[in-house]
Amino acid sequence: MDEASIQMKEKLEVLRTEHRDLDAVINQLTNAQPVDLFQLQRLKKRKLALKDMINKLESGLLPDITA
Repeated sequence: MDEASIQMKEKLEVLRTEHRDLDAVINQLTNAQPVDLFQLQRLKKRKLALKDMINKLESGLLPDITA
């Protein structure tokens, strides 16, 4: 495994951790009263951006398979 793959896997783990943490924060904010809709929307956008980055890194780690 080369250095680039190792760095990508480390970055992937960091992004997954941040995604899980954001999910927990979003759940807490949803249950809190009053709900701060602006902050909730901002966190959901960040979570979606993280998911996109995770998917991009995961696809970069998969070997190209020709059919």
